[in-house]
Amino acid sequence: MNTPQQMLQHLQVGDLDNAKKTFQKILKNGSDEEQFQLAEELYHLGFLEETKQLYEQLLTKYPDEGELKVLLAETLVDMDQEDAALEQLEQIPENDPVYPRALVLLADLYQSQGLFEVSEQKLLRAQQLLPNEPVIQFALAELYASQGRHLEAIRHYEQLLETGETEIAGTSIHHRLADTLSAGGAFEEALPYYEKALDERLEINTLFGYAFTAYQAGYYKLAIEKFTELKELDPEYHSLYLYLAKAYEHEELLEKSVKTIEEGLKFNEFNKELLAFGGKIAMKLNNLEKAEHFFRQALVIDPSYLEAALQLNRLLLHQERYEEVIELVEMVEKEGEHDPQLDWDMAVSLQEVEQYEQALKRYQQAYTFFKNHPEFLNDFGQFLLEEGMLKEAYTIYQQLLQQDPTNEEYIMLVERLQEDTRMLE
Repeated sequence: MNTPQQMLQHLQVGDLDNAKKTFQKILKNGSDEEQFQLAEELYHLGFLEETKQLYEQLLTKYPDEGELKVLLAETLVDMDQEDAALEQLEQIPENDPVYPRALVLLADLYQSQGLFEVSEQKLLRAQQLLPNEPVIQFALAELYASQGRHLEAIRHYEQLLETGETEIAGTSIHHRLADTLSAGGAFEEALPYYEKALDERLEINTLFGYAFTAYQAGYYKLAIEKFTELKELDPEYHSLYLYLAKAYEHEELLEKSVKTIEEGLKFNEFNKELLAFGGKIAMKLNNLEKAEHFFRQALVIDPSYLEAALQLNRLLLHQERYEEVIELVEMVEKEGEHDPQLDWDMAVSLQEVEQYEQALKRYQQAYTFFKNHPEFLNDFGQFLLEEGMLKEAYTIYQQLLQQDPTNEEYIMLVERLQEDTRMLE
């Protein structure tokens, strides 16, 4: 048994003391072959500091050996010593056989630092040197996909498939192409590639991508089928529940939608989006008590959650619970959120509790956004009439009449207000 094998055997049985002794022996007195062999083995086992020491030792003997520099750089990257890795890679000359490999690693490092142009330049140079190398083609595709340059990424993934490559570094090309097509909005085109990826290997993230893309493409029955399959494989895959519930809603299976929401909340009770959607479906089912519970739970999790607040306001206004609307709006605005709909809700509620001065301010704030909204203008106009602000009411009802010229009520009101405002002049 050679010395590297002895050290590995010590590690396998948990004898760290003897493993350390054997390592030091190889580091100081081992042959080049033993040091190189052990470095490779230790790297795969995750002993990065020891791997680094061995490669550095070898580089003292072979300072111009490009492969050693690449291997050391890969180790340094895994140790989060990126600057040291860059230093090693930049030393490799263009005429070195490992130069293209160094360029790919450099590109990966620059990409991780957000230097996408530099990363692309390194990969394009590597492609010039090795035009038929799948790893470089794949790296370019991944770079473009990460930047949202979907068409360029798709072209490179497709070229890989045309040359017979279906997997690189454990990554399915069919899956990556499907994800990129989906991200670019080509949902229907993505579906066959998800199917091929799943035929190669059933993997839950691929299955989620397939189901989600089917949902986005409007194939709700297919989405339900695949989300359900995913749920059976991994019921704790939290992201599936919201979209499965939405797919059921599109198919008008509201009871199943609520059941799905409740299942999802068992695994993640703090999912505010799921709670808010649960409130929406409960309202559709006219289960207002359950809807209110869902909305309030979402707001306990995030008091600034505007969507839940607006939905709850709708429910409270419908039930004429105006004081609670005022309290809710004040809470949300205290969290730094604002929305014109909050102004409108607040204006109506303040009007109903006879805080007319504050109601007017809220109507005026909401008017900037809702000045072309007939329902808002009607609320505002009625308020102005009740407050005796006839000139302002006249302006509002003129706007309503312009939007609906045949509305007899508006015609009569405008005529009457025109006369009343003349009398006031």
